[in-house]
Amino acid sequence: MTAWSRMARARNMTTPRHILALSCEDRPGLVAAVSGALADHGGNIVDAQQYNDADTDRFFMRLVFEMEHADPFRKAFATLAHTHGMSYRMRRADRPKRVLIMVSKFDHCLVDLLYRARTGELEMEIVGVVSNHPGSALPGVNLRDIPFHHIPVTKATKPAAEAALLALVEETGAELVVLARYMQILSDDAARALAGRCVNIHHSFLPGFKGARPYHQAHRRGVKMIGASAHFVTADLDEGPIIAQGVERITHADTPERMIARGREVEQRVLARAVRALVEDRVFTNGARTVVFD
Repeated sequence: MTAWSRMARARNMTTPRHILALSCEDRPGLVAAVSGALADHGGNIVDAQQYNDADTDRFFMRLVFEMEHADPFRKAFATLAHTHGMSYRMRRADRPKRVLIMVSKFDHCLVDLLYRARTGELEMEIVGVVSNHPGSALPGVNLRDIPFHHIPVTKATKPAAEAALLALVEETGAELVVLARYMQILSDDAARALAGRCVNIHHSFLPGFKGARPYHQAHRRGVKMIGASAHFVTADLDEGPIIAQGVERITHADTPERMIARGREVEQRVLARAVRALVEDRVFTNGARTVVFD
């Protein structure tokens, strides 16, 4: 190992890393302005991704940089961001995002997220699990020390239930709310309150099958492919910007029960991929679409 390599390795082990994610109207000089500001404050860029969308004339960038004392840079960058009309977020890379998970009776996505968080695959802090059913409805889930909150929902109590949910989001400091097969539709007001920080997962078919027992409907139509979509929650039901999708091939031999099992598997994969992108600040809204850096 060369002397330079040893110095670089020592720097990487001791110097804090930070994530900067930004978007703004595209114009010349943005990369130079951001990288110049980092250089002026002693920052070292270790990863950089950018995208210029010609359709919306928007610029998107995600940087990971090393900097010993970032507070002066944060203040300077606030001025730079104002000058260029940037929307941005900046945080230390070693501070995991605070995540609140919501679930009903289908617990496969919840269990998968718990496992990935506990093994370190998903760098997030689960600050609570919320369900419209009591904990006894999730007999196979071991939350350990994660708080469980039962918020029942009926037509009459829905406004109060959503007020309790939003209060819990505020109390826990949740930066992301994950609907891990939460089978209640959020009101327009709740969806707006959680805009940009609430993700949902649901099955996807072509053609689409609405109503009860969609896998049985798909089986009757001889569907050859099933899938799942993870998207931001908006006031328009299941119309939010898509973050991740996945598919699974189906054959004539698959029963409805087998299709349901395979559907759960793809839902787990897709939701985990979306959550990973979100907690790593890789997702940007771009009108009705998203920009998701790998």
